[in-house]
Amino acid sequence: MTTRKNSGTTTPAKRQRATSSGSASERRDHLVKLAAELFARKGFQATTVREIADEAGILSGSLYHHFDSKETIVDEVLSTFLDDLIARYRAALDTSADARTVLSEMVRIGFGTLEPHRAAITVMQNDWNYLRQFERFNYLVKAEDEVEQIWVSQIKAGQAAGLFRSDVDPKLTYRMIRDTIWVAVRWFRPGGRLNTAGLAEHYITVLFDGLATGDRTTQKG
Repeated sequence: MTTRKNSGTTTPAKRQRATSSGSASERRDHLVKLAAELFARKGFQATTVREIADEAGILSGSLYHHFDSKETIVDEVLSTFLDDLIARYRAALDTSADARTVLSEMVRIGFGTLEPHRAAITVMQNDWNYLRQFERFNYLVKAEDEVEQIWVSQIKAGQAAGLFRSDVDPKLTYRMIRDTIWVAVRWFRPGGRLNTAGLAEHYITVLFDGLATGDRTTQKG
């Protein structure tokens, strides 16, 4: 009687390799998070590879087993954030809802990134002008342009549909919304009176309903 080999059997050696691979991936993710926090706190330019290694409790040389430079680390931090943000914006557009609904959802998406991507957003604000000088970070400008196009097109669509005032500039309006969301990373603290969801809803109320009551005093005739 012959015994057939089960090709799906996981041998101890295979399990060990899988565990090692998983551990290496987890270690890499841990190093990225540590470095991101340092970049956010000290600034990318001021942070050294040795400081990242010290924070992780390893030798500087050991860090190079995972990354060839600190630029590679910040690249991963920023690209992960932007990929997530743009994917969520595109998903909001794919709903084919009206412009006000889509804009409201994009505000929620923006504020919703403040916690999971806090370090990346801080680095974007502090080191944007420095990083964009280098060719490897050209995607930052491309991502910024795509995000602006998404927002501006929705504002224009809302104006065309009669949902938004026609006397406001779409690009300026987008930039005011953008700055309100991203600057919040400097003062928002988890565990406060409002979480990011509550913060988004409050902003949506102010954005669409304003502060003043009664007739508008700034509406052009």
